[in-house]
Amino acid sequence: MSAPVSERGLSRRLAATPAYSYRGDPAVPGFPDDKALVVFDGVCVLCTGFARFLLARDRAFAFRFATAQSPLGQALYRHYGLDRRHFATNLVIANGRVYGKLDSLAASGALLGGPWRLLLALRMLPYALADRAYDAVARNRYRLFGRSTHCMIPPSTWHARFLG
Repeated sequence: MSAPVSERGLSRRLAATPAYSYRGDPAVPGFPDDKALVVFDGVCVLCTGFARFLLARDRAFAFRFATAQSPLGQALYRHYGLDRRHFATNLVIANGRVYGKLDSLAASGALLGGPWRLLLALRMLPYALADRAYDAVARNRYRLFGRSTHCMIPPSTWHARFLG
């Protein structure tokens, strides 16, 4: 894809992206996509908290993870036309489809199952409202939740679930 575009309408644009589009992009390193991939800002305390939340509850091992700062994360952000320095959204790629902003939370809840499936209700919100709410938190996430000086280093028990 081309250079980063406006974040306005991002959820709708990502939802319209063809499944497995990254496979045809030579700039995206090959990665196993038989499980969902969560790409998150590795220095954002809120974003790493989201990753840790999923890791702690993912008994079915439905997720793999990559930081947005990793070569794979950078290639995926570029592929989807997202800013590769100011990570405006986590990405969840499941069954080849990409989800961003609140859609990424809904997709994660669906994959976790159980009571977390209730997060699917987020998809009932109009995109414009959902994106504005997500953006308000994303813009202030470092100030509200903090920022690490380095990317999250997963415990050895989680190493196999992280892609580079």
